[in-house]
Parts: sequence; C-alpha cells; structure tokens
Amino acid sequence: MMAIAGIILVAKWLAKIKQRSDVSCRLCKRASEQRGASTENLPEETCGHINSAFCDEMATTVTAAHHFIWRRLYASLQTAQTPTSKLRFVTPDKESSVSTLWQEEEFSQICSRESLKEKAADIEKTIVVKEHESARYDFDPTMFYVNRFWNRRPDGIVINKYHRTLYILEFKWSSDRSKDFLRVKEDKANEQHRSIIEALRVAAPEWTFEQINFVAGRRGAIVEDDFYNKLEKLNVQAGKRDKILLAHVQRICEAHDTVM
Repeated sequence: MMAIAGIILVAKWLAKIKQRSDVSCRLCKRASEQRGASTENLPEETCGHINSAFCDEMATTVTAAHHFIWRRLYASLQTAQTPTSKLRFVTPDKESSVSTLWQEEEFSQICSRESLKEKAADIEKTIVVKEHESARYDFDPTMFYVNRFWNRRPDGIVINKYHRTLYILEFKWSSDRSKDFLRVKEDKANEQHRSIIEALRVAAPEWTFEQINFVAGRRGAIVEDDFYNKLEKLNVQAGKRDKILLAHVQRICEAHDTVM
C-alpha cells in the first residue's frame, strides 16, 4: 500500500522528513563497493531510480520485469490478429539489434545495409551522447555514432510487406504519479528510435515507417483510449482487446510487486 501511495523508504523521502542527510542510492553504493569502484557522485535514491535499470543493484530484476510484461503482451497481439491481417511479428521471444535485423534478407530488401548506415550516421550525430555512453564515445569518437545506431534494439518489429509498412514497437514502464506520464514516455521512446525511423524514411521512401509505443504506469495505469487505438492499428480482433488489456494490467501489478 505504501508503494501504491508513493511512500517508500528511499533516501530521498527519508531526507525530506529529516531522517537522513545523504540522498545517494545505497543500492548503487553497495554494488560499487563490491566491484571496487568509486562511490562518489552516485545517483539519488528515489522510487523512480530503484525501479529502473539505471540502479546497479536492481537492473537485472527491473529488466526481467520489463520483459515479463512486454513479451506476453507482444505474444498476445500476435495471436489475436484478425483473419485477414498481413502483419508479421518479428523476433517475438527476444530483442534484436538493428545490425542483426539487417543481416536478414527480409530487411535488406527494404534497403541495403550500406544505404541505411550512411543515412543513420548523420542523424545519430544530432542525438546527444548520454552520460552512460561517454566512455564508448571517448574510446572511439569516429565509430561511436554508427555503432550506437547498429546496437539500437527496438522491443518489437512488425512488418506488412504487401503494403510496405514497418512498425517499430517500444514498451515503457514508467512512474504514473504524474498526469502527463504518457506524453513524457511517448516522447522518450520516440527519441530513442528516432534515428531508425528517420534513416529508413530516407533510405526507403517507398515504404511507410511508424513507431508505436505502449506506455504503462508501474502501478497499473493505462490510458485506455490510447491502448485500444494501438491494438486496432495492429489488427487485433475487437472481441479480444478487453481481455488483452485486463491481462496486461494484471501482469504490470505482478511485476511491480516483484520489483518492490
């Protein structure tokens, strides 16, 4: 109940009620000490931080929870297709990097690997180098942007080769305490794969490329109209949409309990 109310005994909250002075993450500190790394400049220990893959100690658990929710939703979208649907759901059991995908004939027929690389490099240079990427950038600034592009991993890919349409799917599991959590995570997801969408649009102008994001609050919040609109776009049978939503919310709550 405390987690649902947003009251968790994290360092940031304890500092707010004057029960602790240091707001740095104790989990990250323990992980850093175990590997002999510096414990300076640690991130703040907030509810959002310990529920994210950026917390060293929680990364494995949070990532597993993300996969638990998403892979089951992805599979349910695939099995609930309308009888006339021409969509093909790619890599249902795992994420694949852009590099891996473009080694397959199906993708190389959309545009060549070389053409995609050429278009993507310039777009990647307009995207800021994040703090956790800085070591790789410093090691090889020349190849960093190309490598970052090839290593991007959408949560899902859906193709309709008959209509020359490709959808990139992304799942975001977010704090839902803010009313605009959907917009914030939509923007973050779109920026995450902007280079893929923009490079493909230039390299294969005869195709249509679109990103579809599924955003869920950690406590089970879903914007229903947004969710149903996306199911419709992905040719999910109307009679199965309510059941998919209900199961999705249940899995989110289960994953939240596991992480907390």
